[in-house]
Amino acid sequence: MHYVSAEGITKSFGAGDLFKNISFHISEGDKIALIARNGFGKSTLLKILAGRETVDDGGVWINKDVTVALFEQEPKFDENKTVLENIFHTNHPIIAAIKEYENAIELNDEKKLSAALIKMDELNAWEFESSVKQILGKLNIHHLQSNVSELSGGQRKRIALAQTLIDIGFEHKHTLLIMDEPTNHLDIEMVEWLEHYLSQQHVTLLLVTHDRYFLDAVCNEIWEIDNTKLYTYKGDYENYLEKKAARIENEQANIDKARNLYRRELEWMRKQPKARTTKSKSRIDAFTETEQKAKQKIVDAQLQLQIKMSRLGGKIAEMKKVYKSYSDKVILKGFDYTFNKGERIGIIGKNGVGKSTFINILQGIEEADSGKINIGDTVVFGNFSQQGLVIKEDMRVIEYVKTFAESFPLAKGGSLSAAQFLELFLFPPEKQYTFLSSLSGGEKKRLQLLTVLFRNPNFLILDEPTNDLDLPTLSVLENFLLDYPGCVLIVSHDRYFMDKLVDHLFVFEGDGDVKDFPGNYTQYRLEEKKAVDSSQMKDNRRKAEPATNIQPTVSKKLSYKEKREFELLEKEIPELETEQKLLTEKMSGNISFEEITSVSERLQQINTLLEEKEMRWLELSEFAS
Repeated sequence: MHYVSAEGITKSFGAGDLFKNISFHISEGDKIALIARNGFGKSTLLKILAGRETVDDGGVWINKDVTVALFEQEPKFDENKTVLENIFHTNHPIIAAIKEYENAIELNDEKKLSAALIKMDELNAWEFESSVKQILGKLNIHHLQSNVSELSGGQRKRIALAQTLIDIGFEHKHTLLIMDEPTNHLDIEMVEWLEHYLSQQHVTLLLVTHDRYFLDAVCNEIWEIDNTKLYTYKGDYENYLEKKAARIENEQANIDKARNLYRRELEWMRKQPKARTTKSKSRIDAFTETEQKAKQKIVDAQLQLQIKMSRLGGKIAEMKKVYKSYSDKVILKGFDYTFNKGERIGIIGKNGVGKSTFINILQGIEEADSGKINIGDTVVFGNFSQQGLVIKEDMRVIEYVKTFAESFPLAKGGSLSAAQFLELFLFPPEKQYTFLSSLSGGEKKRLQLLTVLFRNPNFLILDEPTNDLDLPTLSVLENFLLDYPGCVLIVSHDRYFMDKLVDHLFVFEGDGDVKDFPGNYTQYRLEEKKAVDSSQMKDNRRKAEPATNIQPTVSKKLSYKEKREFELLEKEIPELETEQKLLTEKMSGNISFEEITSVSERLQQINTLLEEKEMRWLELSEFAS
């Protein structure tokens, strides 16, 4: 089923084209990643498909049976309403029933809960309520009565994500889900859950993401906007890089041929008299076309830099018996570590465990409750924070950079002017006189990185550096950091970025416990999985042994909601098992290809549901007896 068709669409911004005369189609089940440098039209194209912006030329057709859901980088809410009201904003009976149910639980109102339970039963809304509960739990969304205006940027992003997933999950059979950087402000566990959720759902998807592991897990096609054109590539990110390199090589060969022909034709043009024949006029027209091809430039600009790092002495930094708490929340509990030259350390942990507080304490931005932090005399910190650009007033890009320095010293001698330095960071002369307020989110991030490096730091601290940076800039930043001779401390949820750069990890496990793991993120996850599997095996063996000397345990009493859930599970599980058996028998019979496809999809859904519901039944059954 065709969802979207675009024919010859063009969109300009200011004096230049973002994309010109591009065409594409999106069909049911497509999962597409959109790549382009910041400011080249990714978000604009997403908004056009969502009906938020219009094209300058060409046409976009969207199937009348298709609903388009847009998840934006900057979510919009009704600021006067609660989290609950914003998440369950759709005026639909099932959504309204779940909203009333969640509200009654949050307020602990028995009367409202009783009425909500009756309505949930009448609408058979329990299965969808289970899905809603999973989404809210995995995204760590609680305190539904809080006003959204009081929330942080990360909390708002997670609420917007929950709102989008709930909207597409309950009603719309044919939905095009458009997502602009959905993994920003999620911790690694949330990213992995979302990755699994989207790959399992039968959803048609178009997304912009900088997370290459996420991209490969969720998408099977890549689109790239480059030099106002749209290029499509089937396969993963590595295949895209290979195919793009081959395309650029081929385009360069064609330009070189055009240049050779242009030189010959230019000579002919200069020798021709003013009065020309019809035959020569056609050659003149061909010359004009050749000239355009010959003067093409393949812009594959990349951030390139050889930094003259401030000299780093023998003593770097030392933290001894450092403690930090906020009332009853413990961040650090006797943390000890001595930093060495050239170390590359990654910091991981759930949101709110104190990662940003830790790097602020190291730099002296925040004070520890007790302990010693000794910093070497030669250490110059370069802090790339989540706060972004800090500006007192709007000014032009070049003026802003010059507030730090007029020139930048290079490792091999000499220096660059502020304008030349900006060009290395993909800010051409015409962009340097743009006001800061007009830059895209990614361009502001790139400018922020520039100002950090402009000070020649020898200890870089990068707090979520990958948010809002485009993939081409990220790739070059990685290469720069691999050659960087100073210390690097990285807080990031981008697993690919961490795997490529760090030697070991500080794992913030909560309650002030910080584990030093010798390896990158993927190695850590493998070790963690082995530990979990080993623990489960021990538990299984323990259960298989004769029960001797069993100590009485304190029983947990099920809440009214949990009792109701347990009763429904005992009804739902046999029904699913019966349907599973019938569909399995149907698969072995003589059915058409279309039926095989639909039956296979339903079987997969049932298997997933059964696994989830059986695990939940086991959990509740321990306390139900």
